[in-house]
Amino acid sequence: MTAAGRGPVDGTVKVVDPGVPGERPARCVAVVDASEKVFAGHFPGFAIFPGVCVVEYVQRGALATLPESEPGGRWVLAAVESSRFLSPVYPGDELTSEYVWSRKDGALRCRASAATGRGVAAQIRLRFEDRKTQTGETGRAGETGETGRAGEMGRDMEARSGRDRGTDAG
Repeated sequence: MTAAGRGPVDGTVKVVDPGVPGERPARCVAVVDASEKVFAGHFPGFAIFPGVCVVEYVQRGALATLPESEPGGRWVLAAVESSRFLSPVYPGDELTSEYVWSRKDGALRCRASAATGRGVAAQIRLRFEDRKTQTGETGRAGETGETGRAGEMGRDMEARSGRDRGTDAG
C-alpha cells in the first residue's frame, strides 16, 4: 500500500508493515527524491529537506497505518503535538518511519520516529480526530480537505516558507 496526497512534497509513502497495536509498531518508507520542488529554495547548493516536509511524510504514513477505520469515519490531522528534529534529511535519503498508536478522549494519537541511514532524523507526535463524529459530516477515511486544519496548516507553512526565502508565496 502507498499513500500520496497534496502538500509540500511530491513523493509517496509505502507501508512495509501495518503493525499490530500493542505488539509491534507500523513501519513505512519514503525515498526523498532529489527532484522534490522544495529543494529549489531550501537551500541552493546545499539541499536539506525541510522539517515540515518530514512531518508531511510522517503524517501520510500515519494515515496509511491508522489502527482503526470505522465505516464512514473521517480521520484528519488535528494537531502536531510535538516535533523534534535531530538530524538532517538530504536528497536521495530513504526515510523510514515507525508509528506507535494509542487512543485517548476519542482521538487517535501517534508517536512516530523518522530515520535515515545516519540515524533518527525526527520524533513527532500527531493527534487525529474523527470529523464525522464531531461534525456529523460524511467523508472518506483519512481525508484532510482544503478547509480542514491540516490544509490550513500546510498553506500557512507554505506562505511562511516563501517569506523566509524572500519569494512571493501567494
